[in-house]
Amino acid sequence: MENVLTQLPALLGVLVGTIGTMAATTVTERGRWRRSQTVRWDERRLDAYADFTRAVKEIHLVSLGMLSRHRPGSRTPALDREDGMARLADADVRHTLTWEAVLLLGDAATVRAASTWRRAVRNLEQAARSLPDPPVDLDGMVRQADEARDGFYQAARSGLGVRGGTVEQFRRPAEGRIPTARN
Repeated sequence: MENVLTQLPALLGVLVGTIGTMAATTVTERGRWRRSQTVRWDERRLDAYADFTRAVKEIHLVSLGMLSRHRPGSRTPALDREDGMARLADADVRHTLTWEAVLLLGDAATVRAASTWRRAVRNLEQAARSLPDPPVDLDGMVRQADEARDGFYQAARSGLGVRGGTVEQFRRPAEGRIPTARN
């Protein structure tokens, strides 16, 4: 019995050490697992946002092409109504699929910003579909879509933890000239 009592502190030390090692390993592995899950979902979110951006920008560009004859100084190549309508139909399918991914994976602020951008581009699309009667404030609609796009990019970057840089689109001066360093 005396022999067991002398070995008891050593056994307790081994037991405490084993429990401590198991606890530390569990905490470390949980942290590693959470980080890997975060990276995995961030990658999926980034892919969803990029796909959504491409789909919305396609609708935006096709709509601007259809409307370019009604925008003095427009640099967007003109697109006839028939070709534009077919391209809008194709782009709408891609847009719908990518929108679902944003809804599933996006944080609340990014989904709100995406919805705002989506509505602004839908307004341009509706204007293009209603030709030959162009809207009164076409330039205002384009500006609203551009600003909504910037808002989406800011929200998406914030949600993904991307820092630095501006997302604002290049705005051409009203007179249509690109400023140079000499001016």
